[in-house]
Amino acid sequence: MTISEQTTYAVQIEDVEYLRHGDKPFLARLFRPLGSGPFPVMVEAHGGAWVNGSREDGDAGNEALAGNGVIVAALDFRVPPEASYPASLADIHYGIRWCKPHAQDWNGIPDKIGIMGTSSGAHQAMLLGMRPHDSRYVALSSRNGATDVDGAVDCVIMISPVIDPLGRYHYAKGLRGDVKTPESVGERTVAMHDMYWVSEEAMAEGAPARILARGERTELPPTLCLARTYEAAHPRPDLDEFVRQYRRAGGQIDVTMFEGDGQGVLRDLSTDVAQRAIEQMTAFLQKTMG
Repeated sequence: MTISEQTTYAVQIEDVEYLRHGDKPFLARLFRPLGSGPFPVMVEAHGGAWVNGSREDGDAGNEALAGNGVIVAALDFRVPPEASYPASLADIHYGIRWCKPHAQDWNGIPDKIGIMGTSSGAHQAMLLGMRPHDSRYVALSSRNGATDVDGAVDCVIMISPVIDPLGRYHYAKGLRGDVKTPESVGERTVAMHDMYWVSEEAMAEGAPARILARGERTELPPTLCLARTYEAAHPRPDLDEFVRQYRRAGGQIDVTMFEGDGQGVLRDLSTDVAQRAIEQMTAFLQKTMG
């Protein structure tokens, strides 16, 4: 069955432990369409400048997407001060591998799994899409012992990505001449970068456009990017450079820039922007995984 064969499904929502570090459980919030399926699966990484947020942040958008026939697994993962880069990438990578053997139990398609996120979550989604075999991200062993399960994904959806950690760090510090830093972005943003990345070298190493510019060989899954034409927290030149590098490397990326400023493309589902975003996400998943 394809996504488009039914317009709206009732959605079952439940929290399930997918990972444990010591005595601390980490939960996945599952959004499951109630229908005959089988349905593609999307792993969702929340935003929060790599240090804040939770699996609950994207509830409205995740439920809307599930209503269109997509299983969504929204993950909690380690953030500072508990752990810095690349701990969150290892957790999310584990989450992808956890979803694959469970997808059939959820009425999902085991070999149709993508990843999506907002802001820093979008960055992490893209980084994992490009580097599914990076030894640092694969660091957590699989609970079920399925050594043949990898972390490769079929597609990536980025919502308002903070795509270049080093570029945004310099932006927050007011060190860039190509774009003006607004008053709303400053010391707090710098502090969060320092907590997660620790060093500028790590920020550069984990910046997707810089990865491609350095000539690193990566996977290039089909990607959809949705953002506003101006987002104060996300310098536009960084996104433009990433899109250029991704296409130059041979990757397919569809980009929609919604007119106006602000963030939270999916924050208020009553808006025209949010409705159009959900429609585009559904159509993209139909094309790549339906």
